[in-house]
Amino acid sequence: MNSMIWRKSSRSGSGASNCVELAIGEAATYIRDTKDRDGGTLRVKHPSWTAFLATVKAGRLDR
Repeated sequence: MNSMIWRKSSRSGSGASNCVELAIGEAATYIRDTKDRDGGTLRVKHPSWTAFLATVKAGRLDR
């Protein structure tokens, strides 16, 4: 995973305290906390990530 290209979420803004970074791999999207890069990484397979994004964009998440 060290060779992956990580990018900060565009929703994280500068100086924000809730920042995440994403890296797109061959079979999955990887997500980690910008403030704790060594604290662990969430791995989500592409179909699940695509479905999650569609749900968010459609505003179908409950608070």
